[in-house]
Amino acid sequence: MVNRAPAKFVIARHLGTEGDISGLSLEELWGLHRELSKEFSKLFAEAKELKLTLRDLEKLEKPRVSYLDVKIEIARRVMGSCRFCEWRCSVDRLSSRRGFCRLANETYVASYFLHIGEEPPLVPSGTIFYGSCNFRCVFCQNHDISQEHPHSGLKVSAEELAAIQDYLRAEGARNINHVGGEPTPNIYTILSSLKYVKYNVPQLWNSNMYLTEESLELLRDVIDIWLPDFKYGNNVCASRLSLVKSYYDVVTRNLRVVCDSRDPIIIRHLVMPNHVDCCTERVLTWISENCSTALVNVMDQYRPEYLVLRRPEGYREIARRPTREEIERAYEIARRLRIDFEDVS
Repeated sequence: MVNRAPAKFVIARHLGTEGDISGLSLEELWGLHRELSKEFSKLFAEAKELKLTLRDLEKLEKPRVSYLDVKIEIARRVMGSCRFCEWRCSVDRLSSRRGFCRLANETYVASYFLHIGEEPPLVPSGTIFYGSCNFRCVFCQNHDISQEHPHSGLKVSAEELAAIQDYLRAEGARNINHVGGEPTPNIYTILSSLKYVKYNVPQLWNSNMYLTEESLELLRDVIDIWLPDFKYGNNVCASRLSLVKSYYDVVTRNLRVVCDSRDPIIIRHLVMPNHVDCCTERVLTWISENCSTALVNVMDQYRPEYLVLRRPEGYREIARRPTREEIERAYEIARRLRIDFEDVS
């Protein structure tokens, strides 16, 4: 985050192929993507050891088609029968049809600014809030941009999104924080924007992690820092409170991939009233067993919002803030499991 090594997307722009990819099938593009990922891994390993610098990359002749270009083309085709998230709508968003996320081929930025309220290692964070979401959380604190007015922000092209990122970096952002709402429906625009970003700046994925394996593969070699939510310890609570299916299975699958990569990761868990047994303990146990090197933000900021605030009789168990006893119990579970949480919670 201090410009000592190239961000992943910068490396991805400097390796690729001299061939024409326009005639390749999606299966062939994925094959090429996997081959380029192997080359990327070698360069990234050198960059992590500070053996590959920005200056070294600039000396390389840029390929006709970069690894990033391949990602963008795959994302464009995936969007044509959308499978970015595990709703797998298969909607042709390129033809202006909207999926469960309420988005077609457009990207809306509700706001962007230097965020000093994120976890200490990340601030100031150049935070970009995208409109819309693929969840329907009944307690959402950002319900205005994620649920009720997802198209009220600034409609941006890839070039305009890149300009926002450059502005935030110039203002002192240590990273570019893609959040929302939810960034996942905007993968095509986000990847495309990285062709135009002028500054070397780490990319941070601040997400509910309900994305498909294909989407995760597209992101892995461009995202430098992961800031995922891990809300629920089972599928039942997730279905009732966020209206998503197979939540626990999808999120743990994706987190396992990220954790195995050894990328920097801070996992956020929101402690909810009456959900310490069914969710908090199971979430923290999974992290201790599968992602023990992660920092974990055990969050005490839950408050009744949105539908819970409007219709508390329908959500009685979460129609209040968590008690101090519930928060302390969550902390005690984290300590017992030897989770590294106190510096970021």
